[in-house]
Amino acid sequence: MEEFRGLIASPLGFLIGVSLGALGGGGSILAVPALVYAAGQQPRAATTTSLLVVGLTALSSMATHLRAGRVRVGTGIVFAAVGTAGSTLGTMLNRSVDPQVLLLAFAGVMVVAAWRMWVGNKKLAASAVPDDAGTGWTAETIVKIVVAGSFVGFLTGFFGVGGGFVIVPALVLALRLPMPEAVGTSLLAIGLNSAYAFVGHVGTVGVEWRVALPFLVAGLAGSVVGKRIADRLPAATLTRAFVGLLVVVAAYTAARSAFTLLG
Repeated sequence: MEEFRGLIASPLGFLIGVSLGALGGGGSILAVPALVYAAGQQPRAATTTSLLVVGLTALSSMATHLRAGRVRVGTGIVFAAVGTAGSTLGTMLNRSVDPQVLLLAFAGVMVVAAWRMWVGNKKLAASAVPDDAGTGWTAETIVKIVVAGSFVGFLTGFFGVGGGFVIVPALVLALRLPMPEAVGTSLLAIGLNSAYAFVGHVGTVGVEWRVALPFLVAGLAGSVVGKRIADRLPAATLTRAFVGLLVVVAAYTAARSAFTLLG
């Protein structure tokens, strides 16, 4: 059974890929709980594996958006670059926090992500912009991008998540990017953020390849399916379904980690 842990968790990797491909984020927040509870990894090892899987899956999915002209490469690079300091801080703190406390905090982040996606879903629908909308970098938008990018970087380093649930709304509401371009650009930022944080983690916690590879392959396949789903279904419908899943997983993660801490 030990050698098949990656295969057991791979359906969840597929689901994460679907979310990244369809929504430009969100799914990565399920990676750590899936790797801990389905694949049996320790929380810090799961964080390292998550960064590898999420980063490569995001970049793979981004490539299809890039070919379709839906990626603002400069914007994605800037967003990732401003998050490096936050990522470094998050990586350092990850090493010093009790693993079960880390999971309990992670459950809280999942609830916040669910709320943010639910509320942001309505705001994004109300903020629809034409495909030729401008993306002027005013002082206000620069501040918003720096704050959002730093926060996402910290989340990536500390929890091993991509932060797409923050990146996509920031790109739409602050830079007025059309939703399809926000999704593609978000995937680039997630991939770069994950790569930077992975380098910081892998030096202390190596990759368990028999778990990571099946999970990664499933995630890559899911991202292809997610892109096709995004072409056929409204993002709002996908978001509502995913929010419900996030709440369920957050409750389970909180209950398990709290029980372990109290026991």
